[in-house]
Amino acid sequence: MIDCSRPPLWLLDLGRVEYGAAYQVQRRLLEERVADRVPDLLLLVEHPPVITLGRRGSRQDILVSQDVLDAEGVAVHETNRGGLVTYHGPGQIVGYPIGHLRALAGDAPTYVWRLEETISRSLAEWGIEARRDQGNRGVFAGEGDLSGKIAAIGVAVSKSITMHGFALNVSPNLDHFAFIDPCGIGELGVTSMGRLLGQAPSL
Repeated sequence: MIDCSRPPLWLLDLGRVEYGAAYQVQRRLLEERVADRVPDLLLLVEHPPVITLGRRGSRQDILVSQDVLDAEGVAVHETNRGGLVTYHGPGQIVGYPIGHLRALAGDAPTYVWRLEETISRSLAEWGIEARRDQGNRGVFAGEGDLSGKIAAIGVAVSKSITMHGFALNVSPNLDHFAFIDPCGIGELGVTSMGRLLGQAPSL
């Protein structure tokens, strides 16, 4: 049965979009949400290879030269989300919820916790047991050599509206994560659904 008491949610799958262009779409839709001209919505995108620097990140978090990045076709963008440095690329599902923080979760820590929980429950449907790390935000999975962060989370709140969100590693090029210290997790590493399942599911 459909719960008609809940407000509508728009789901917009934009396909593969360059990071800067997607950021401008977020900003524009955030202003539309502030003005109450659109309901809460979720943007789903896949980015070409890009390293993004959050509010606490710096170029020092990038471990390779600009020549290496150019050769691999990896762009770099500074952004207003929380956190340090992360990588986005083909094979990731990137989600940008744009909605009223108070209605979604009440406060930012609870909102981030709920994003982690939603991703963990989604991974469980694929037989992947996910977990949190006490010292790091995001979602972790796998054991031994296969273990690592499988989803990164970085959000921003402007005028009480959320933007940015999560990146779930379905089947990205994990070698590109070696270009950075992803979210400052260092030796914890990264992993993907494809790596854990032996075969990547369709995005």
